Amino acid sequence: MILLSGPNVSGNEWKYVKDCLDTGWVSSVGSYVNQFEQMVADFAGAKYGIAASCGTAALHISLLLSGVRRDDYVIVPNVTFVASVNSICYTGARPLLVDIDPDTWQMDLDLLESVLAAETYIRDGQCYLIKDDRRISAIMPVHVLGNMCDMERLMDIANRYRLVAVEDSTEALGSSFKGKHAGTFGRFGTFSFNGNKIITTGGGGVIVTDDEKLAKRAKHITTTAKSDSFEYIHDEVGYNYRMVNVLAAMGVAQMEQLPKFLERKKQMDAFYRRELQGLGDIRFQKISTDVNPNCWLFTFQTQKQKEVLKALNDNGMQSRPFWVPMNQLEMFKNDPYVSDRNSSRNVYSTCLSIPSSTYITDAEMQSVVDTIKACYSSNAVT
Repeated sequence: MILLSGPNVSGNEWKYVKDCLDTGWVSSVGSYVNQFEQMVADFAGAKYGIAASCGTAALHISLLLSGVRRDDYVIVPNVTFVASVNSICYTGARPLLVDIDPDTWQMDLDLLESVLAAETYIRDGQCYLIKDDRRISAIMPVHVLGNMCDMERLMDIANRYRLVAVEDSTEALGSSFKGKHAGTFGRFGTFSFNGNKIITTGGGGVIVTDDEKLAKRAKHITTTAKSDSFEYIHDEVGYNYRMVNVLAAMGVAQMEQLPKFLERKKQMDAFYRRELQGLGDIRFQKISTDVNPNCWLFTFQTQKQKEVLKALNDNGMQSRPFWVPMNQLEMFKNDPYVSDRNSSRNVYSTCLSIPSSTYITDAEMQSVVDTIKACYSSNAVT
């Protein structure tokens, strides 16, 4: 099986994890946790990093510390992994879903701005939706597949409508807009280190911020809000969200290799684009010249989605369809959805992701391409 996006543990992972086991520092108290979160913050160009048990936990804490309250709305794109919207619901808020740009697959900023102008009002320095008088407290841009929208424009919109920006940059470690790293535009940015991400700790996340006070609060409430180093005194409801030292040790080893992982992702992306360009009706995700993406997971559009997926998986080349749009999931179908052409449905029904591991060989990539090309040959079954 050629995996879709498998972990590459070819560095010091065994050495650092063994160090944790040999010394007994295996839980959330250990030097690798501090080292890993600082390495991620430094790489992103943020002042502070706070490690968490997963990317979803990082999003949850970021929303809480951004003042999101029960019955608020948080604006989020309709195409994302479900964790983005789940984290909103953990706060008691609900998503306000915005359709995506049909070319970049990021939040449609034209649509966002027109809706905010026509359907919201400002009262006491806060934004409200006219139809139900509920507060819109935050906006969550999701850097889908490591691509980014016009973040300068998004932040201008957020500021004009008094919205706190929490970046779901969980797929975008190594991506930037005009030289500024993903996750450093909003009040908080979040990264995920699930097994399929560009680097992995098996499961884990990091919050980044430039606000020292918020960073300290994030570290406090992710460690059960324990306020005394000796007694079990907790000064508020906290969360057991800290990353453990064993996983952070793996993360340190992965961060050491990140530059070469990014280089290989770029090579993979260039190869697939070159080999598949002009084949049938295949269309690629549009990348602005202002964006330097990490090329996390190569994904393209075709009306032959189901046929290509079947051919690849039948031949041991793990490939997957895109995420089901959030408004098509049972638990979010009644939440407000803003769309003028339903690009989300079209992208979902035509997109597929193909093998993109950092250790994929040139020969394996060629096999993937050859299998895809066979689906477009004159004698292929349609």
